[in-house]
Amino acid sequence: QVQLVESGGGLVQAGGSLRLSCAASGRTFSSYFMGWFRQAPGKEREFVAAISWSGGSTYYADSVKGRFTISRDNAKNTVYLQMNSLNSEDAAVYYCAAGRNRAQYNYWGQGTQVTVSS
Repeated sequence: QVQLVESGGGLVQAGGSLRLSCAASGRTFSSYFMGWFRQAPGKEREFVAAISWSGGSTYYADSVKGRFTISRDNAKNTVYLQMNSLNSEDAAVYYCAAGRNRAQYNYWGQGTQVTVSS
């Protein structure tokens, strides 16, 4: 069982930056593939970024490639999402997820709100 708690969301101006964090419980964090997803009002949840168990491989949605960076610190049981050049389309609730592989996520956090003002 893994519990995930996101933090770092908030209000930012367009063009600004935020860093989201996701702290995981348990001693097996390094055995989980970690991902970030987001859901805007009236839209389906969508994939944002993912990182492999050791952090050696990262994956991004086309819409955030070059602006967002996912990273992890297995010693701290934490995964991060650095978000730069934010725009109105990035406004959403961001969720952290953990799974045994990239295709299947079994554990989800409660989400953190990101609001972008123009």
